[in-house]
Amino acid sequence: MPIDPAKAVEAEPRSAEISWSHKDVQLYHLGLGAGVPATDPDELRYTLESRLHVLPSFATVAGAGMGVVGGLSAPGIDVDLAAVLHGGQSITLHRPLPTGGRAVSTSRVAAVYDKGKAAVLVLRAEAADEDGPLWTSDASIFVRGEGGWGGDRGPSERLALPDREPDVTVERPIREEQALLYRLSGDWNPLHADPEFAGLAGFDRPILHGLCSYGMTLKAVVDTALGGDVTRVRSYRTRFTGVVFPGETLRIRMWTGDDRVQVAVTAVERDDAPVLADTLVEHS
Repeated sequence: MPIDPAKAVEAEPRSAEISWSHKDVQLYHLGLGAGVPATDPDELRYTLESRLHVLPSFATVAGAGMGVVGGLSAPGIDVDLAAVLHGGQSITLHRPLPTGGRAVSTSRVAAVYDKGKAAVLVLRAEAADEDGPLWTSDASIFVRGEGGWGGDRGPSERLALPDREPDVTVERPIREEQALLYRLSGDWNPLHADPEFAGLAGFDRPILHGLCSYGMTLKAVVDTALGGDVTRVRSYRTRFTGVVFPGETLRIRMWTGDDRVQVAVTAVERDDAPVLADTLVEHS
């Protein structure tokens, strides 16, 4: 079997020094669609170095880190990239992210679950600088065709949405070239750029990175529910339930609470097909 669960989980964590500058942060924000309108003061917080703040989801690309593709080269894992889908993502922030810096990222396979027709890898990355911990992130990766060995199925909890209309609903368009711009932040999976590779994975054209939808959604929450203050975000998690194609529009529904915002995201042009579910932003 291409995945050896015990070997993968028991492997020594891998540590690497990562670094980033304001240019990396600005490129990431632009890849999420920031900067429209270009002179809007609220957008300049994402695009102009003299006013820059860092959206917490930048942690998923900072310094490239282990990354989804990099995690698939861990000991005990040998899979076909065309069989891989990003199933979920979570980030816990230990303090606000600086606009530039250096840190040590320690990465490991935290768990391997058997979903029957697929395996799920939980790739964990923890980053810290000289002042202490910065963030902890978990990426859940589905590998189709690699389950069925009788292992632990893992957690399957779901987050029920409130039984009322959302407090806020916004729509965010995805530009035709957005996946090509977003991948410059370090996710080079050809699924998001190469039509032939997308066809091998079962899609008629390249799809948008799940982490791009993830970042776009957090930006919408920060901008509309948190007063534009990125430092209020404490944690952010989601489950990817469907693909998005460049050129489509995300409909982002939010239910606000005292210290949390629950979110549901759908694709407008495909009759509100689900994109993100079990999505929660916890904040101060």
